[in-house]
Amino acid sequence: MKKALSLLVLMLLSISFMQAQDLENALLWEVSGKSLETPSYVFGTIHVTCDATLDDNVKSALDKTSLLVLELDMDDPTMQSRMMSQVAMKDNQNIKDLLSEEEYASLDGFLQEQFGAPLNAFATFKPFFLSAMLITKYLDCPVQSFEGALMQVAQEQKEEILGLETVEEQMKLFDEIPYEDQVKDLMASIEDDLKKDKIKFQEMMKHYNNGNLSGIQEMTDSDESIIMEKHKDIMLTNRNKNWISKIEAFSKEQPTFFGVGAAHLIGEDGVIQMLRKEGYTVTAVK
Repeated sequence: MKKALSLLVLMLLSISFMQAQDLENALLWEVSGKSLETPSYVFGTIHVTCDATLDDNVKSALDKTSLLVLELDMDDPTMQSRMMSQVAMKDNQNIKDLLSEEEYASLDGFLQEQFGAPLNAFATFKPFFLSAMLITKYLDCPVQSFEGALMQVAQEQKEEILGLETVEEQMKLFDEIPYEDQVKDLMASIEDDLKKDKIKFQEMMKHYNNGNLSGIQEMTDSDESIIMEKHKDIMLTNRNKNWISKIEAFSKEQPTFFGVGAAHLIGEDGVIQMLRKEGYTVTAVK
């Protein structure tokens, strides 16, 4: 169970890329102007992948900055224990209360087949985290993450690593989204043994590896997940708004490299456009 939980922080937003956008097809963006003496950089990550090799532009940006800021402070030694303390549904709820007997039996059998553990072992988990655990099954390779690759460089350069939000803030998102909606998305994923999800994830990875934000947009316009259709504000928009003042503060203090899920770059309420509205020059690095 601990191994599965340790991957959750890399997966929280891996299944959500969305929102209309007119941005150039680039994953790395330079932030300059306004009151900044030196540029900072914003990089769109994908949280789980087969190959998290950093390209030369990203390495150059890391060399030019002196602080790495991710969505979470992932080198915090207390992060795992804090996450585990927050993974349960509030009010002592149990997934049995959200499923029919037939659905419970189906999910129980699926988890035993995939992880060798019964549903009872995860019965109090917020349902989204069961969905996140399944992402490891989308890949036919050892899981890598760009966050891990970025952290390795920062550690080699003896730079501090910080986060835009706390574990508690991120975990609270999945109390705000109704558990019933999370369960519906979970059951939709397993009904065909993840076949549809695997195809979509592979296509999304292809677009990401090509830096193709437009392709990601086209693919996800038809996203049928309840969480993204009904709770986009919780998953993305509100978080982006909360991050802008923090991005500004970090960047004014020192040149900073920000690594966030690529979904946060896109759209009028995305980080790129919101920084531009604040008066910064944000330029694609290709």
